Amino acid sequence: MLVVNLFVQCGNLSWRTKVSRIGKKLIELPSDVKISLNDKVLSAKGTKGELSVNIPEGINCVIEGSVVTFSRDNDSKSLRALHGLTRALANNIIQGVSTGYTITLKLEGVGYKVELRNERLQMNMGYSHPLLVIPPQGVSFQAPNPTTVLVSGIDKQLVGTVASKIRSIRPPEPYKGKGIRYEGEYVRRKAGKTSAK
Repeated sequence: MLVVNLFVQCGNLSWRTKVSRIGKKLIELPSDVKISLNDKVLSAKGTKGELSVNIPEGINCVIEGSVVTFSRDNDSKSLRALHGLTRALANNIIQGVSTGYTITLKLEGVGYKVELRNERLQMNMGYSHPLLVIPPQGVSFQAPNPTTVLVSGIDKQLVGTVASKIRSIRPPEPYKGKGIRYEGEYVRRKAGKTSAK
């Protein structure tokens, strides 16, 4: 048996680098976004609205012109995890107030359809009664055709949560692929049982 050791060490730096690849990335502010930092709270205001994120203790945020950078006080395991997370959350609010987020859902199946009524979704998904989905504050629905739903908002986490809950109404089944799926989602199909000859 051939055993290959993939641990490579160059000097004192091992292959497990102590630098967060996400945390060290710079965030470039769009021209329509204004950002401020007050008492460890990073706020972003743009054409779509306003959002804020808390900066944990031990994580430092520096705003220089149109560039935002993040650093940490030490290399403890907890701070290394928070470094990349904080940078990602800050980038999400900046993109959210500038361009917003939209998730597209597709309905597949005979008789499955959706209709927008007073900003609410009325969905016929094969149950004995139609389902009414009310959007939470900060989220809006669109139905460009009877088999497409667009979930939009500035909060990435909220938009993703709402889209996930709508998908859970009728998740795609593996035999005929019927149900609600994300646009571009791959559904693994199974072969159905065949009758004995």
